[in-house]
Amino acid sequence: MKHLDTQMQPWAPRLRDDLGISIDASNALATSIAEDVCALPQDVRAAVLSSTPISLGQRLDELRAFQAFMDMASGIPDKPHLRRAQVIVQNYMCFVYLGDACFKVLRKGSPSGSTLNRCCRFLNDNPVRAFRNAVAHGNWSYTAGFHGLAFWARKGDDPNEAPAQFQVSQNDLNFWQSLARCTAYATYTTLEAS
Repeated sequence: MKHLDTQMQPWAPRLRDDLGISIDASNALATSIAEDVCALPQDVRAAVLSSTPISLGQRLDELRAFQAFMDMASGIPDKPHLRRAQVIVQNYMCFVYLGDACFKVLRKGSPSGSTLNRCCRFLNDNPVRAFRNAVAHGNWSYTAGFHGLAFWARKGDDPNEAPAQFQVSQNDLNFWQSLARCTAYATYTTLEAS
């Protein structure tokens, strides 16, 4: 968890400001999430493991393969088509693949106010939720200059409402993706170890 803690430390101020996470937890986010997962009642752990037909081992295999792809692709310079593939894969993995199977189930089962609950609530609420839906339904594109993404989502629950356009900056997207990856890895590796 220490490696993930270190990776997330640049986001510590944002974790405190946007999610209300304590100073200590924001500086050791993965460790704090792992502690919260260890403290979950057995029935909640079982609900996480049974929420999908995909086994925990298979989820971890996909996350590890995803990380290997991201590491490999990041090391190849000046390949715009590869960067676009990275964007698609990363957004799908972080928000669609992990959304219902990990974050939604954990949000319901984790204690309110815990670091784990705060992370899952952030990853399940708007604007991340709206972005996730836009990714899942192909309603997104690059902004001019490739400094972020535009996406279209409904503001309410009315299916007849026309989607509105939103934008997410690259910095915000990096934060959301980092939080999603950290939350999933810390949760799944802790469950695997127990």
